Amino acid sequence: MFEALNDAILSAAGSAWIYLLIVGIVFFDAFFPPFPSETVVVAAAALGVATGQPNVWFVILLAASGAIGGDNLTFWFGRKLGLTRFGWMRGARSVRAFDWARRGLDKRAGVLIITGRYIPVGRIAVNLTAGATGFSYRRFVPLSIIAGVSWSLYSVGVGVLAGAWFRETPLLGAAVAVVLAVVVGLLIDRITSARATETATTTPLSVTCR
Repeated sequence: MFEALNDAILSAAGSAWIYLLIVGIVFFDAFFPPFPSETVVVAAAALGVATGQPNVWFVILLAASGAIGGDNLTFWFGRKLGLTRFGWMRGARSVRAFDWARRGLDKRAGVLIITGRYIPVGRIAVNLTAGATGFSYRRFVPLSIIAGVSWSLYSVGVGVLAGAWFRETPLLGAAVAVVLAVVVGLLIDRITSARATETATTTPLSVTCR
């Protein structure tokens, strides 16, 4: 999948199709994590700074738009479907993630919604839980905008740095940018998973609606 995706990015980099690819994958990744949105954004940004195509500013705008739209749709899914409708939602890891998100929303909703955008599975858990527990949509929208814009700037920033380092070899720059993004994502996921497990074993579950 990653090889096919990389080929698609490289073949579309010089055309307008790359912009549709960026916004589409970022949008769907908000509720379907197999879509590697970070990979697409950082690779496109690295190629953009090294070769001039795609336009980095457009990458920032479209990545932020896709993230905001996808996160708000995930919130709506949580509001309409809840957290137990499908089998994968009742799995042990999903239950721990939802419990972690519920407690976080009770204590520090703004911080969790913004930082959750940087965690592939975490953002789904946070946004679904926010919708399912009746979190105020009027509060969620501006927080999701901040989260989407900051995540877009971060992802593009990683790509720009790698592209600048390897300006003479843009493909290598894109590959390095992807590796950096994946490593950071894995580290964040490990840290938050450990904290979620620790919290689940030390704090009784409480459900609150807003």
